[in-house]
Amino acid sequence: MTDIAFHFNAPEPVAYACRLLRKAVNSGAKVVVTGDPATLKQLDAALLAISAIDFIPHCLLRGDPRVIAASPVILTTLIESAPHQDVLLNLGDHIPEGFDLFQRVIEVVSLDEQERLSARARWIDYKQRGYTLHRHDLALNEGAG
Repeated sequence: MTDIAFHFNAPEPVAYACRLLRKAVNSGAKVVVTGDPATLKQLDAALLAISAIDFIPHCLLRGDPRVIAASPVILTTLIESAPHQDVLLNLGDHIPEGFDLFQRVIEVVSLDEQERLSARARWIDYKQRGYTLHRHDLALNEGAG
């Protein structure tokens, strides 16, 4: 069964996603990132702005098939045709169709009240489907460092 984790209280979800992706790629994971087109465009720009030392190879799913096959990070609004199902990073406000094909799902939730309400609804939906959920409160983690 898919492992699902919510990362709450991300002050800057795109910046947080960049850190998560760097950690995942360094550990050998392949990640599909989904969300609305504007968020994915913002993430693409942020990933391209990272220093050459920390560069995270990534591409849009609609790109060259050879690049897609070689990229550990795929950005897409539709996950059904993703080339791998290791980790799904959801930056959107709904449960993506086909999430259960992935080994892990990470839901990133900002401080925005509307996004928090949407995340609560997704939490309840996952729970009603029988998934065990993990909660990571980023506000608590900042105080521990």
